[in-house]
Amino acid sequence: MPRLEINRQHPEPRKIERAVSILRDDGVLAYPTDTVYGLGCSITSKKAVERIYRMKRMKPDQPLAFICPDLGDLAKYAIVDDRTYRLMRRLTPGPYCFILEATREVPRILQMKRKTVGIRVPHDEVALALVRALGNPIVSTTAAIEGQPLIDPAEIDETFPGIDLILDGGFGGLTPSTVLDLTGRDIVVVREGAGPVDAL
Repeated sequence: MPRLEINRQHPEPRKIERAVSILRDDGVLAYPTDTVYGLGCSITSKKAVERIYRMKRMKPDQPLAFICPDLGDLAKYAIVDDRTYRLMRRLTPGPYCFILEATREVPRILQMKRKTVGIRVPHDEVALALVRALGNPIVSTTAAIEGQPLIDPAEIDETFPGIDLILDGGFGGLTPSTVLDLTGRDIVVVREGAGPVDAL
């Protein structure tokens, strides 16, 4: 599959546009984030979401999160109160994934059984450039095999031959995002990862 080297600090617009055209055509990408490499597609492409499940051999009930460029459209996809919004504003952009109550705008395939959804706003120029240029959220899951993140784009290439494009930003990280469940009164740390939890 094509591997396209990209500048992590200043992503080249023509490379972002190439990647976005693939996303709009039901494609699947691998791309760097502020934590690990992700596999992703447009939130509007059920066909591409199903491809990701097959590529990673994921169970149908395993949730996928999605990336937003900021918290501007948050109310479209999640139900949040003022306290939750203030916390998210403090922690974004950054290495956190927030589990929130989903609205009807979230495609059913991305919702967990209890009608929740995972949302990320990463601190990464490539991921943010992609989602801004696309104009809607990007589904995101760790590029991993048996739970182990793949840090080398060449290894991602070998492991997931069905990907349409890899945006190669060099070696990625090994520690995924911290997952916080914000659906209840108390914050629940579902997975402790790159985002510190001591200041929550």
